[in-house]
Amino acid sequence: MAEDGNARAALKKLVIDFTEAFNCENIDEVMSYFADDAIYDEFNDVRHNGTAAIRAAFVPQFRGDYGKMRFHTEDMFLDVPAGKALIRWLLTFEEAERAAGWRGLDILHFADGKLVEKHTYAKAKT
Repeated sequence: MAEDGNARAALKKLVIDFTEAFNCENIDEVMSYFADDAIYDEFNDVRHNGTAAIRAAFVPQFRGDYGKMRFHTEDMFLDVPAGKALIRWLLTFEEAERAAGWRGLDILHFADGKLVEKHTYAKAKT
């Protein structure tokens, strides 16, 4: 089955823009991508249902509790007909006393332009 190039470009842009919203430290912009009934599974197997719970899970990160965090895209796979993306990233902590990072990936599922599922997996030291 032929893939629509415009649909592929649109899904790729959603994924990149969503990641960049984290790097801009803009929780309102990040939350604007989520559907009202979205789910977010953290790397530590904690699940958040709905935008209020998802926002609450992100507050410590955006408040700066972990220092300055940046996501650097290393690879991306798109399943355009399914509205799904797998993005492999390097997360860096950019502060003098804690310059470090880890690798991980997100499986993102979009429907009608909104993020309905975000599943995070990471090689992290907790």
